[in-house]
Amino acid sequence: MANVRLTSIQKSFAKTAVLHSISLDIASGEFISLLGASGCGKTTLLRIVAGLESVTAGAVEIDGRDVTGLPPEKRDIAMMFQSYALLPHLSVAENVRFPLRMRGIGNREEQAEQVKAALETVQLGHLAERKPRQLSGGQQQRVALARAIVSKPKVLLLDEPLSNLDARLREDMQVELIEIHQRLGLTTIFVTHDQEEALSLSDRIVLLNAGRIEQEGTPAQIYSQPATGFASNFIGSANLLPAEIVEGPDGPVARFGDGQELALAKSETARGTATVALRQEDLSLSAEGNGPKAKVRTRVFLGARNRYVMSLAGHPLRALTANDLDFTDGQEVSLAIDPARIRIIRD
Repeated sequence: MANVRLTSIQKSFAKTAVLHSISLDIASGEFISLLGASGCGKTTLLRIVAGLESVTAGAVEIDGRDVTGLPPEKRDIAMMFQSYALLPHLSVAENVRFPLRMRGIGNREEQAEQVKAALETVQLGHLAERKPRQLSGGQQQRVALARAIVSKPKVLLLDEPLSNLDARLREDMQVELIEIHQRLGLTTIFVTHDQEEALSLSDRIVLLNAGRIEQEGTPAQIYSQPATGFASNFIGSANLLPAEIVEGPDGPVARFGDGQELALAKSETARGTATVALRQEDLSLSAEGNGPKAKVRTRVFLGARNRYVMSLAGHPLRALTANDLDFTDGQEVSLAIDPARIRIIRD
């Protein structure tokens, strides 16, 4: 295990800047996710840590050592790629042994023991002699993970390793990654565009937007206390509604463009024009009520839940509800939400 420090990392390709002065401290043994949409710079940042990309400016330190100018093999890191990159002509065991051979770690007997331990960690010891083509996608993913951890690197880098799996396998592998991290305690940097993966796996999330850190914090912090409109919309897909924050008869309220009002927490101090963030799962709908009224546009059936798409003060509004609610298109429904769950954002 080792700590990682990134200091003022900048990266440009030709005249296009993709990373803008990224500074980040990652503690030894921490599992951190770099989260963001395609093109935000997360994979480029991971490749800079790995030594697969050079920096335009800035420094990378691993375990207190400046490795900015060192090649990947001198950094004591391991990287698992999105494509897995298994060698088709080698057995599972030989694929896992490959980095030990390349780096001259141990003799053949010692390598065999390390390979066995790594395969047992990912529960694939019984498939050691198979070829990659004889494995399922989930099994190939586990082989790639075993190959990444076999040399006991100081830092483990994971570049969207679950993106090629179907939904059920992704869920299974999320649990697998959590358990492996708990057992091995490797400092891990995980790149993903999937907020659910980041929330479920991470000790800390770093949300990137256009090459800059938008927000960082624990999964609970970044979900419940989004700092910007972008963070609110990306984590949990919140509804973002323009409003005027004013003092009502019983405390502060958000007044929408059509004059309807939504009660805010009495501790809310913001006043004036702002953006109100309402998470879809926090909204309650009823046919009758005292809250703001929205008009149903459509219902999307999601199995255990429905997503109602509505219109409030001329703006789209989405709510996730139990599937026992049955509203029709064009119906007016009343909204309710715990004031403590409402976030006021001033970008």
